[in-house]
Amino acid sequence: MEGKEPKIIAFCCHYCAFTAADLAGTMRQQYPTNIHIVRLPCTGKVHVNMLLQAFVDQADGVIVAGCEIGSCHFLEGNTRARKRVALAKQKLEEAGVDPEKLDMYYIPASEGQLFAKTAHEFTERIKRLNENKKEQPGITNSK
Repeated sequence: MEGKEPKIIAFCCHYCAFTAADLAGTMRQQYPTNIHIVRLPCTGKVHVNMLLQAFVDQADGVIVAGCEIGSCHFLEGNTRARKRVALAKQKLEEAGVDPEKLDMYYIPASEGQLFAKTAHEFTERIKRLNENKKEQPGITNSK
């Protein structure tokens, strides 16, 4: 993994985190190009299988980013997502994948700088985890 940027999938709420990512670009707040954004109407649409499939598809890390607690446009989508992320972390650990490679963040639409900062920090975390455990067993696709 040396010299190679980790592949990070970010499942982002359309109303908050995706808008913050767009604002980061408008504000010229650069964030790593290894962040691949998947726009969702709400993080409540994220299912455990989607999160695990990202790792099967060779993602090095996964972010779920949505509205702040209490500010979800769909009322409770982000709290449902938080529970699903916790369950996915358990499943990753059972499969021998470091659960720290998956995390949830709450990023308001007006916080482009926070999105950029989060993207940088998460990328650095994944790089450290990959360096610390070069030969970590992962989930494999049985196709």
